[in-house]
Amino acid sequence: MPLTDLTLAQCLALRPDLDEPADLDAFWDQTLSEARAHATPPLFTPVETGLTQVTTYDATVPGFAGEPVRGWLHLPAGASGPLGCVVEYLGYGRGRGLPHEQVLWANAGYAHFIMDTRGQGWSTAGGDTPDTAALNGTVPGFLTRGVESPHDHYYRRVFTDAVRCVDAVRAHPAVDPDRVAVTGVSQGGGIALAVAGLVPGLAGVLPDVPFLCDIRRAASITGLPPYTEVAEYLRLHRDRTETVFTTLSYVDAALLAARATAPALFSIAMMDEVCPPSTCFAAYHRYGGPKDLCVYEFNGHEGGGGHHRRAQLVRLRELLAPPGGPTGLSALHAPRLA
Repeated sequence: MPLTDLTLAQCLALRPDLDEPADLDAFWDQTLSEARAHATPPLFTPVETGLTQVTTYDATVPGFAGEPVRGWLHLPAGASGPLGCVVEYLGYGRGRGLPHEQVLWANAGYAHFIMDTRGQGWSTAGGDTPDTAALNGTVPGFLTRGVESPHDHYYRRVFTDAVRCVDAVRAHPAVDPDRVAVTGVSQGGGIALAVAGLVPGLAGVLPDVPFLCDIRRAASITGLPPYTEVAEYLRLHRDRTETVFTTLSYVDAALLAARATAPALFSIAMMDEVCPPSTCFAAYHRYGGPKDLCVYEFNGHEGGGGHHRRAQLVRLRELLAPPGGPTGLSALHAPRLA
């Protein structure tokens, strides 16, 4: 894969001037207040997985407009005391899948919540959470679903679901509410960045090759889905360019990341043709909290893969260590830029 975007030196120097809506904070404050007004409690039902070291619960959480959002909650079997928790958001098209499929973080000793992304589940793993919005006039996919208004946009609902899942795990008796980190790859990384900007007091943020960052640039330079959905829409609706990008600015994770305060470990791949590295760097440079970065110069959208999971495991020992407890840091290494 050749380099298809800016060089690493150019990305490190990049400071994009993104258009930010004047009412961005008020928009999200109102959205989340309305969602939290729905008093339906989350439900956690034990499920049998055949695994002996992980206990799993089928979760139903009230999300946007109180609508039920499904997920899995994994706990280390026999764990005692409130645990640090990793809330994971999924890549584009993927649903929560089967309960035994993703248990890395529980095997590392943390509570692990996987959010089912509404309306998705047609790629890699199935999903169980419908999206309630109509599809009229949109390009197949999610970026242009409701793109005529920020109030109707698909990712307003998804980001709200994601925040409410953090609320739910913080209220769970097995979880220490002060030791919750969020993570995800691609779409999941963009959702994690948005949640970092919308939820105070997180212990850590681990976004990998994040989607939904500097969306206008991404839609202009990327030749692969999902960003091509925006170009396809505007190819037909030539007079709606500014309306579309104004709406998308309300869900641009690079803008919301500026409000984050939790420590973050990013990963960016320099040969990524799906989420161009310059757009990921836009979020990294604007991120509001302490941050560190692993760059994978010769990788595409697969990013750091298992190598980066090692780096994340090390970082989580520090971020989610119990008060006064050892961090357990080891000498694992990954390509890193401060």
